[in-house]
Order: sequence, then structure tokens, then C-alpha cells
Amino acid sequence: MTVPADAWLVVVDMQQVFTGESSWAAPRYDHAGAGIERLLPRFTGRTVFTRFVAPSEPQGAWVPYYRDWPFALVPDADPLYALTEPFASAAADRDDPVVTEPTFGKWGTGLQAVVGDHPHLVLTGVSTDCCVLSTALAAADAGATVTVVADACAGASDEDHERALAVMRLYAPLITVVDSVGDV
Repeated sequence: MTVPADAWLVVVDMQQVFTGESSWAAPRYDHAGAGIERLLPRFTGRTVFTRFVAPSEPQGAWVPYYRDWPFALVPDADPLYALTEPFASAAADRDDPVVTEPTFGKWGTGLQAVVGDHPHLVLTGVSTDCCVLSTALAAADAGATVTVVADACAGASDEDHERALAVMRLYAPLITVVDSVGDV
């Protein structure tokens, strides 16, 4: 599949909180990161990074959520929510925008202000079965064309990653899932 020249690369939540010994670690985080690194040069000037952060005051269903995950209820400036390298440097060096949201899905006014109302988005990042999935469905529902690059994403487990990709494939032609970076 060839994406249009004006497509946007959206790098979802490549943050410390999803690495290492964190309860939220994506086991194939480094593999997804390598795929994203291969895509970055193709999207110079058309890349946006996103960050998931805890709300300052959880409301509604987020109250019991953070009761289950109290380690994550820290301010958004906490190192836990920092972008990992090389993405932090890429965002700074290339002056790429960073959209920060206290929600799984990143499609909203912040991302829309960067990419426009009906963009073509190339989604990568973590976690396939949470933030990538939530972003893809909301963006497609709002009229964006979405391409998800499977080998530039990582899930909570390989099984969860594959199940999320299968769900997103159900939304064709609004969402297209490609297997590898070379397919973009």
C-alpha cells in the first residue's frame, strides 16, 4: 500500500511507562521502536508524537482504574511519562509536535489541530490493544483514513497485539492494517 505524500505519522505513546519492569510494559516495545525509527525519515515535517498521562483528578470510571494502577497517578512531568529515546530527541530536534492526553485514544482536538479534519494517519506505537486501537477507531469514525503498521506496534502480549489488529481489520476500508514498514 502506498500512502499519500501528505499522510501523517502518529507515534503513539512511546514512553518510559511502557518499558522495562513497568506493570504496563509492552514486551515487544523495542521491536516496535525499531520499526518506527525506519519510518521517521519518510515523514519529516509530518510526524506527531503522543503521550498518555494521568489526569490530575480522575473522574468517573478513571477513579477505580487508578485505584488498580496507583503507580501511574503521577503528574505528567514525571519521568514515568517521558518519551523514550530516540523519540524524545526526534521530537525536539525535528520540532515535531507532541500531543498529551489523559485518555487511551489520542484522536481529539489536540491531534486534529495538528493533522487537520480528515487526514491520512499512519499509526504506530503502543499498546496495539489499547491506545493504538482507541486512536484508530475514533479517528476513522471521525473521517480520517487510518493505516496501522503492525510491525511498528506492540501490544501487552503477542496475543493481544494480534487480536487488536484483527479488530481493526474489521473496519476496512476506513482502517487498513499493513504487516510491515516496507508496506507503507
